[in-house]
Amino acid sequence: MIDLSAYLRRGDHIVFGQACGEPTMLVEALIAQGAAIGDLSAFIATSFSGLFVPETADAFALSSMGAIGALRTMTKAGALQIVPCHVSQVGPLIAAAVIRCDVAMIQVSPADADGNHSCGLISDYVRAAVDKARVVIAEVNDQVPYTRGETIPASAITVAVPVSRPVVEVAPGRVTETDEAIARACAAFIEDGSVIQTGVGAVPDAILRLLGDRKDLGVHSGMLGDGLVELVEAGVITNARKEIDAGVSINGALIGTKRLYDWAHRNAAIRMTPTRYTHDAAVLGRLSRLVTINSALEVDLTGQVNAEQSGSAYMGGTGGQVDFVRAGARSPGGHSIIALSTTAKGGAVSKIVPMLSGPVTTARSEVDVIVTEYGAAQLRGQTLAERTRRLIAIAHPDFREELERAAKTIQQRGF
Repeated sequence: MIDLSAYLRRGDHIVFGQACGEPTMLVEALIAQGAAIGDLSAFIATSFSGLFVPETADAFALSSMGAIGALRTMTKAGALQIVPCHVSQVGPLIAAAVIRCDVAMIQVSPADADGNHSCGLISDYVRAAVDKARVVIAEVNDQVPYTRGETIPASAITVAVPVSRPVVEVAPGRVTETDEAIARACAAFIEDGSVIQTGVGAVPDAILRLLGDRKDLGVHSGMLGDGLVELVEAGVITNARKEIDAGVSINGALIGTKRLYDWAHRNAAIRMTPTRYTHDAAVLGRLSRLVTINSALEVDLTGQVNAEQSGSAYMGGTGGQVDFVRAGARSPGGHSIIALSTTAKGGAVSKIVPMLSGPVTTARSEVDVIVTEYGAAQLRGQTLAERTRRLIAIAHPDFREELERAAKTIQQRGF
């Protein structure tokens, strides 16, 4: 194991590569050695490795943009500090030293013939961290695919640590009947030639399974899972009609299994790019027929979206939702969809609510379409009173009467 005391100083702030690009050996080393170095802090946007547990708080203080992936246990224990920001802001915040980065710990592929390492499975804010850090420690893993796009030159790495270990995998979620119903309502908005942005999980997987009869779909997304491979191999995703990046799926994070990673290795059909490209308003503004699909914890009767916190429990994060909501809603022929099931806690709680129990992640003025297992409510351009009616129509039947009572004031006065 690397001796981190040779490179880290007391009080250093570390930025980790995130998601399935997490440098797990380096994380393990910091957990083992951090307390001895002293007063260390670290930032990671998401984590699926399971390495961050409350007990690691003794080694270093951890912050994140949300409780995404396996980080939820940390928020429950009060061991994670939340930085509310869009994922597209992380790179610029690092560059401006607002998110301090003394040390970058990243995972990369072996170098190519020109001495450039691929960022492999994650490219979002990695280069920003490398460019800012005093010390760059790279886990060079021969099991990381060499993906086209963002690279790190060997000259930018302070110390390269060769490893050979399986990278983090995220298995496809179990798709329920509710997920399938939500997926059907979402898929209705995706036509031939649409460009799709979605996350990973049961609902995105279910949506992709319903698109086998579409033609010439494109992809421009912040993250992608295994479902991408099937649609590319079936000839559904061709990216042929995109105004930019024709023939190429644009992505910032591969979150899936070895099947996805093997497919992406040296594959010219996909390009990994930083958030300054995947989430950039000017870039997204050049795409027509863009359909963006994101999730929420709850939506209020006027269309405000909370994707972060349910009461006292922090369960999600801002992610890239707002960037893509705005882009999809403004794209000619496109749509922005917020998808969620209607209930939580075994049906005891409605997720269509009179008032949010947490923060507003996406403002009602940005919202286009809300989808549940009971259908789609198109809200863009609708009055607040009409929004209440449309949202109640797609709420769970057990809560509609209660929601109608709550909506009367809005319906009567108009706001």
